[in-house]
Amino acid sequence: MLWRSAPLLLAFAVLFWAGNSVVGRALAGQAPPIALSWCRWAAAFVLVTPLAWRHLRRDLPELRRRWRIVLALSATGVASFGTLLYIGLQSTTALNSLVMQAAIPPLILLFAWAGLKERVSRLQIVAVAVSLLGVLVVLSRGRPWDLLHLGLNAGDGVIVVAVILYALYSLVLRRRPAVHPLSLIWATFAVTLMLLAPLCLFEAASGQVLRLTPRVIGGIAYVAIFPSFLSYLFFNRGVELIGPARGTQFLHLQPVFGAILAVVLLGEAFHLFHAVGLALIGAGIVLAARQPPTPQPPAARTEASPSR
Repeated sequence: MLWRSAPLLLAFAVLFWAGNSVVGRALAGQAPPIALSWCRWAAAFVLVTPLAWRHLRRDLPELRRRWRIVLALSATGVASFGTLLYIGLQSTTALNSLVMQAAIPPLILLFAWAGLKERVSRLQIVAVAVSLLGVLVVLSRGRPWDLLHLGLNAGDGVIVVAVILYALYSLVLRRRPAVHPLSLIWATFAVTLMLLAPLCLFEAASGQVLRLTPRVIGGIAYVAIFPSFLSYLFFNRGVELIGPARGTQFLHLQPVFGAILAVVLLGEAFHLFHAVGLALIGAGIVLAARQPPTPQPPAARTEASPSR
């Protein structure tokens, strides 16, 4: 039943991704962020290997030939985004991180115009400006003029960098190797583990040691199984059933689900500036959607999600 219902599959996928920020915030101060990220991808790597194995024999030569792209994907969208998200959540709220992540689609549009010279209409430029204004409202807690003398919360600043890197990842993904999606995700997970390993050692040497308490083990299990593995399977199956154009619209539910989870599970307060920021980002997304995007292969549009 679930495997044949696109709305349920896509809703669950986005719900699990929203839960990633909530769990990251819940483990702040209990699990070192780099170690948490490494354990997440290590467990996800173990889970995806049996599914990817039968495709890898055919795809490994192409993955080796395009190793620079694989490295770029791993560095920007998997290793950096996930790790910076957990670092930022040490000192900011899950709500803030989720609202700012909603600005990724407009940023992709902006970078495609600036870096790839894609045609962008005036309406789309307005859409990007409106969405970025929404991010500014959240960063400043509804008082943008205060940023001039109070500065930026460190955690929020780290989340902004993570969001920018994920938007860049989505553009690099357009040059992905012509391999099976499972082979690509297996390769990016493997490279990510190698990139994060020395950082984990440095983190441990600085005194931030991962202690496997029941709470930490449960958190690692969640982020490895649900947002890293099941969300990927569910999202791609849902897109397969109803197509990428309709399927990717479900991603806009992430801040909604995340806000509910953060308020209910973490007791975070939903302020007016969250509502205003979310409304502005949502308005930007709606305005951008009124202009048909530049066509791209379905695989490129659906593959951008597994690293959240």
